[in-house]
Amino acid sequence: MAKENQTENRTAVEELNDSLTGIEQKVQNNQKTIMWACVAVVAVVCAVLIYVYGIRRPGIESANNAIGQADLTMAMGNDSLALQQYQQVADEYGYEAGNRAQLNAAILLYQQGKYQEAINYLKNYSANESIIGASSKALEGDCYVNLKNYNEAIDCYREAAKISDKNPSYTPYFLMKEATVQRELKNYKAEADLYRTIRDEYPEYAAMQQIDFEKYIARAEAQAGE
Repeated sequence: MAKENQTENRTAVEELNDSLTGIEQKVQNNQKTIMWACVAVVAVVCAVLIYVYGIRRPGIESANNAIGQADLTMAMGNDSLALQQYQQVADEYGYEAGNRAQLNAAILLYQQGKYQEAINYLKNYSANESIIGASSKALEGDCYVNLKNYNEAIDCYREAAKISDKNPSYTPYFLMKEATVQRELKNYKAEADLYRTIRDEYPEYAAMQQIDFEKYIARAEAQAGE
């Protein structure tokens, strides 16, 4: 009987020890997990700091210096050299400077009649402000007009009008551009509809520009057979 109690007691102690050992092992395992998690967090933080201070900031500074030089060249009237410098910044840098260089290069290329090259830079330009974004899209439309790709031009002018978000000065201007292209395509009904939109929704534009939209509407309607 004593032996049975001793066995039972020994078994209970052993079970308790096993349980405590298991708990200690779990604690140790959790400590290891926490330790490696901390190491991972530190590694990420270090990587971010290296990127910000070792790559991003020097990159931004370098890009700003490069586009500053291009701006200075442009201000001095040397458009050809400025274009080369803007193209270099656009091709080699990101950040805000590289983005602005895309637009500046496109404007100069347009002025030189290099419309497809201008389009290539405009497609890489990302506007952070609605009016500039709308104007850049309209410039892309102008490029397509000069390339006689009228359907693409219409899409660009419509996008420009949408981006400008009913701006009383810019939106009707982009609608006028689309109306001109619609007339070139002999889409007189679409032309008349655009003039009506400008007349009805932007009356101050007609007054400011001294445009007789009634005359334009009547002409387009007559040619549309309405």
